[in-house]
Amino acid sequence: MDPNQVSPGRDRRIPSPISAAQAIQPSSPRLFFSAAAAASPGGGGGASHRRIAIAVDLSDESAYAIRWAVRNYLRPGDAVVLLHVRPTSVLYGADWGAIDPSAAEDGDSEESKRKLEDEFDAFTASKAQEVAQPLVEARIPFKIHIVKDHDMKERLCIEVERLGIGAVIMGSRGFGAARSSSKAGLGSVSDYCVHHCACPVVVVRFPDDGSGAGSGAEDPNKQDGPDRTGGAEEKPELHPLPQRQH
Repeated sequence: MDPNQVSPGRDRRIPSPISAAQAIQPSSPRLFFSAAAAASPGGGGGASHRRIAIAVDLSDESAYAIRWAVRNYLRPGDAVVLLHVRPTSVLYGADWGAIDPSAAEDGDSEESKRKLEDEFDAFTASKAQEVAQPLVEARIPFKIHIVKDHDMKERLCIEVERLGIGAVIMGSRGFGAARSSSKAGLGSVSDYCVHHCACPVVVVRFPDDGSGAGSGAEDPNKQDGPDRTGGAEEKPELHPLPQRQH
């Protein structure tokens, strides 16, 4: 029997996991490198202690999650990926800024659609650089990874596994048009990622009073909670309890 001949009862080719993953990706990812990542060995893709993804939807919640990560989670040697999944249609979930909708009224021509897509891509990249400012100020190498998909929850988990991410940091209130109006519990996206991501997921709760919607200009070395700079902490004065009369 010819050794190269395949028996009728066996599959001729078994698709690899890589080819299967490529088959479900609707578009190629777009990577934008920060100056710190480009200056680091291997352009930010070399050996590092950890590879951390921060899922962003370009909202105040995402900006707060980045600032929280800089203050409380990231450490020297970490490589950060800002992971953004934008809707396949720019008219769905595009609630982050003023993109002129009149472009969509010029007809359904491919040229007008392509123009709107290009404008939205440029806006997305610009906005991502804006929310990444705390990473720039802290000189933490990062990449901006943007993909398009109609299913944000599933695509986030796919990209996390495909990029070999060690941990994911994300806000607690959902993303884009799917942002939950309820302040209680996790949003639908973060809840899905907690149960389906192949790595640990850190969910950052956005302050209910909206105090986290700052510009990010605060000191990135400031730690939440007690002072950790080594200075003497002020001890609260303790008063004796009143004696109970019998």
